[in-house]
Amino acid sequence: MSNFTTVVYRDSLNVAIIKNVVTVVLCIFINFINGTLVHTFRKHQVFNMNPRYILYIHLVLNDMILLTTFTLVYVLSYIVYTLNVSFCMFLLSIAILSDVNNPFTLAVMAVECYIAVCFPLRHSLICTVRKTYAVIGLMWLIGLLTVLPDIFNALATESLDFFRSRVFCFMPNIFRNPMLKERRDVSNIVCLVIIWLTLFYTYFQIICAAKLVAADNKKARNTVLLHGFQLLLCMLTYVFFLSIEGLTFLFPRGVLTIRFIISILIHVLPRLISPLVYGLRDKMFRKYLRKYLPS
Repeated sequence: MSNFTTVVYRDSLNVAIIKNVVTVVLCIFINFINGTLVHTFRKHQVFNMNPRYILYIHLVLNDMILLTTFTLVYVLSYIVYTLNVSFCMFLLSIAILSDVNNPFTLAVMAVECYIAVCFPLRHSLICTVRKTYAVIGLMWLIGLLTVLPDIFNALATESLDFFRSRVFCFMPNIFRNPMLKERRDVSNIVCLVIIWLTLFYTYFQIICAAKLVAADNKKARNTVLLHGFQLLLCMLTYVFFLSIEGLTFLFPRGVLTIRFIISILIHVLPRLISPLVYGLRDKMFRKYLRKYLPS
């Protein structure tokens, strides 16, 4: 198998410091807000017994894992530049797991809204805490089935020396078999089609719900629309490399700036959407959240 090579670009010391400070500060700020949401959830039983909030916190935790992993890899790429292949594979696997979980969590949250509006009398029987945790476990299982084939393929085709070597922590440098990328693309397309169909179905079913629950209907409809917006943000990760390649082709001298801006827009800032959409929008969560946020 031919080795994957990439052109090496390095920032000046001052620019590197500025970029890393911006990235780390954003990571700490966003994770502080998300961590406060998780703390609020843990401290109040009213949230622990509600499937809607359990799914929401699962989404928040996934955002925290993704953001922390990205920031760690980004900062290490400046400090030591290359990482041990095994360690890099571990970090990428965690990121892939969380990345797969987010769209599925959004789909399940949309289904929960649909059941609450269209089948209010059966909601408490269908959407139980036990079933919610079972669905979350299923999401992680699907994520494992997504990442394990890549790991097993690398273990079967790469030499032991490769796993002891150091590379720039970049997915094509770790999972080097071209067939893996094709498999991931097909898998992503199938999953996203299923998730989008779920969102469209639940949205239109909520619109057609009985007028007797018009207020709840409107709120649930808007929530599903927000799920669709978040899903679009999740999908940006699939055009991450394409965006960088396209803009670099147009502005070859700005490759480092392009990589930084695209990384912030796709990997960092979307992690702030969940607390803004749910933690501050939901009246009950906002009521308890005020106790923990600095005034």
